[in-house]
Amino acid sequence: MSCDLILVLDAPSPREVTPALKQLSGTVRWVKVGLEMFTACGPDCVREIAGLGFNVFLDLKLHDIPTTVAKAVESVSRLPIQMLTLHTGGGREMMAWAVKAQQQHAPNLRLLGVTVLTSMSGQQLNETGVAGTPEAQVVRLGRLAVDAGLRGLVCSPLEIAPLRAALPVDVALVTPGIRPRDAKADDQTRVMTPGEAARAGASYIVVGRPIFKAPDPVAAARAILAELQSA
Repeated sequence: MSCDLILVLDAPSPREVTPALKQLSGTVRWVKVGLEMFTACGPDCVREIAGLGFNVFLDLKLHDIPTTVAKAVESVSRLPIQMLTLHTGGGREMMAWAVKAQQQHAPNLRLLGVTVLTSMSGQQLNETGVAGTPEAQVVRLGRLAVDAGLRGLVCSPLEIAPLRAALPVDVALVTPGIRPRDAKADDQTRVMTPGEAARAGASYIVVGRPIFKAPDPVAAARAILAELQSA
C-alpha cells in the first residue's frame, strides 16, 4: 500500500505561498486548502492553486443538517478539488446525504470523514461528553462513516492500525499529526513520523510547517517522500 504527501497551506492567501509552491511543483502533488485560506479568499483560491498543477484537498469539515451539507457538497463540486472533508459527528443521515450529492454531482470527488481532531487529548474528548478513549471513538465514527458510504477518513496516525483492522482495505486514511523526527509537535498531541504512519497503513500524510519552515522546503519535502517510499 502506497502513501503520498499532502502539503498544508496554512496561510490566508495563495499569494503568500505561491513562491514556495512553484518551487515544490513537481515534487509535491497534493495540497490542502483549509478554513483560513478559504474564508479569506473563497473559491478563487482553490482555482488559483489548482491552476498551478496541484491536486486540491479542500478541508472544510462540513457539519450541519443533512440538506445543508448536501447543498454545500453540490456547490463545492463545481471547484477543481479531489477531496473534501465533513465531520462524522454529524451522523449517518448527514453523511448519506453528502454521499448522494457527491455521487450525483462529482463522482470522482472523495469525501473524507473527520473523526476526532488530532489536537484533542483523551481528557479533552471526555470534556465533550464522550466517555471512551479517542481510539474507541475514532473506530466507532469510522465504522459509521463507511456504513454511510464515505470512502475515506481523516484520523490521527495513532488510530491507523485499529481502523485498518476494523474497516475495508480500500478505505483511504488521511493522517495529520505527522512530524519528522526532529520537528516540533506544535499544536498536535497524537503524532507519528512519516515512516511510522506509512508502515501503519496511512494512504496520505498531511504536513505543513516542517516543510514551509525548513531552510530548504524542497529538500524537506523530498526527505519526507523518500521516507514514505522506503517505508
